[in-house]
Amino acid sequence: MLTSKERAALRAQANTLDTTLMVGKGGVSDSVIAEAENLLTARELVKGKVLEGALMSAREVCDALCEATGAEGVAVIGTKFVIWRFSEKCQAERNQTGRAKRKETPKSKSDPVGKGMRARRAAEKKVREQRNQYFREKAIEKAIERSREKQLHGED
Repeated sequence: MLTSKERAALRAQANTLDTTLMVGKGGVSDSVIAEAENLLTARELVKGKVLEGALMSAREVCDALCEATGAEGVAVIGTKFVIWRFSEKCQAERNQTGRAKRKETPKSKSDPVGKGMRARRAAEKKVREQRNQYFREKAIEKAIERSREKQLHGED
């Protein structure tokens, strides 16, 4: 399963890709699935288009191809879709050319979103406590001032 950041990065990479997979009125046939398998093995990231004569929407085609090939759906916009699947062949090529290696997914149970939310809540709580402390001190000062005025006016 792709995270939202990984999906966004793949969508950005797909912007420059040419459409290589066409789905026509035959729908998702065995030949389309075989072609998608070949493209995913060779490139990892595939951009496809559903032609007007097709009886399926781009979302339906994307879901069917993902189920048949074990890929992940990255984006569906209009009649175009993007799918991705990790390829050992592409990883070996990246390792040989010195490009960035695939990062291992962290095994920790830390949730970066939850961690950020907890940090923001703690910062808000600290600000709230400082504000409350300030108003308490001001209230005490006012009370002392009123008591002094009462004493001065009471003695006169």
